[in-house]
Amino acid sequence: MAAPPVVDLPFVDERLAQDVASGLAEVEKLLRSSVQSDDAFVTEASKHLIEAGGKRFRSMLVLLAAQFGSPDAPGVVPGAVVIELTHLATLYHDDVMDEARVRRGSPSANARWDNTVAILTGDYLFAQASEILADLGPDIIRIQAQTFSRLVRGQIRETIGARPGEDPIAHYIGVLADKTGSLIATSGRLGALLSGASPDIVERVTRACEAIGVAWQLSDDLLDVAAESVQSGKTPGTDLREGIRTLPVLYALASDAPGSTRLRELLAGPVAEEDVEETLTLLRADPAMERARAELLAWTDRARQDLAGLPDIPARTAYLALCDYVVERSG
Repeated sequence: MAAPPVVDLPFVDERLAQDVASGLAEVEKLLRSSVQSDDAFVTEASKHLIEAGGKRFRSMLVLLAAQFGSPDAPGVVPGAVVIELTHLATLYHDDVMDEARVRRGSPSANARWDNTVAILTGDYLFAQASEILADLGPDIIRIQAQTFSRLVRGQIRETIGARPGEDPIAHYIGVLADKTGSLIATSGRLGALLSGASPDIVERVTRACEAIGVAWQLSDDLLDVAAESVQSGKTPGTDLREGIRTLPVLYALASDAPGSTRLRELLAGPVAEEDVEETLTLLRADPAMERARAELLAWTDRARQDLAGLPDIPARTAYLALCDYVVERSG
């Protein structure tokens, strides 16, 4: 089975590119077999998002991290599948909470069936990940439990919002670190740990991957504003229409500059369709965008600092290229 498409990294090393492609093919095979059930409907619902596609971004990070040890170690591919199953499970639950109708260009599970099926399918994927974890040892189980705790905590904090007196920007970054950064960090940790890399390498890769995860989400925030068309893969102003306060919006709302009064009025709630273009124009020209971009660069710089201490092998070059990619995709 061919490996799914991955983030278009400039793999300058042909052998690394082949290793990653081969590893992703193994991940895909185990991922599909791990959700196979005697019940045809359970199998269909579980494979719904797998077959909808996806970049297997987190699996790729596991495989890259494993290059710092023994990439063919027996636990690496199962570890990548655990990460992917966990990620997919959260998507089923997220779509219910967000009342999303589409995921990866296809009807979401809750739209195709109903919320109950979507929630239970997500639970099933978590259970299948746990079964694989049981063969990877107590240390890996503990790491996964801690990661799951952060994922849930991030979702709760996002749902509740910043408390009175809490800095909304610090709250937002904390939510990103828990909801997005934690699983990406664990992708790097499991790849390095299961390949037998040294403790110093494990910690450096983990920190770098968490920073990349936060930066990735921040680049999405910028892309929602900066993108000129749907060619970017994201319809400009989607977050504005839904009233989601991303980092540029939070910076704009925190400003007391007289020239930003109209923008703050527009951003007070979900932006009406007839006001989206005006809001995008004002926000693109506002200093809030530069401040958000500076925050993105700070996170990629943080990742690069840890990556600089890793052995100079093609996998490190690929991770550094990923940092560049995250910045460039933000527009």
